[in-house]
Amino acid sequence: MAFVSFVGRLLFVSVFILSAYQEINDFGVDGGTAARTLHPKFNVFTKHVTTHTGFKLPSVEMKQLIAGSIALKVLGSLLFTFGSSLGAYLLLLHQALATPILYDFYNYDADRKEFVQLFVKFTQNLALFGALLFFIGMKNSVPRRQVKKKAPKSKTN
Repeated sequence: MAFVSFVGRLLFVSVFILSAYQEINDFGVDGGTAARTLHPKFNVFTKHVTTHTGFKLPSVEMKQLIAGSIALKVLGSLLFTFGSSLGAYLLLLHQALATPILYDFYNYDADRKEFVQLFVKFTQNLALFGALLFFIGMKNSVPRRQVKKKAPKSKTN
């Protein structure tokens, strides 16, 4: 059963590992395609946060944001593969930060094709988020094995 669980975790993190691998190969000097795609979406997200909360987010270089995303995915995936809750928390953090920014379906009208594409990807990432929460919940609910103390043997004379 432990082997099946390991293979399941390995297959699950393959989404994150392949994504990080692609971003590393394309990174270049400026952060690559991921940084160019993220830049306008991050600006829209920053404007939304500022208008709705009045809180101004600090400016961040896209190259550093992509590097942080890659680090979260790689480290989280490695730890998660070996059953660590910390890895699941790192992947949860990545999903919580990246999903609403990258898949901003809420900025499009429902009758546009971009809305449908982004909404489908958003819900897929919500499913990944839910699976990570499930893993953490199961990991915390399983009672840990306690070492049985041997009863001291009574001495007979």
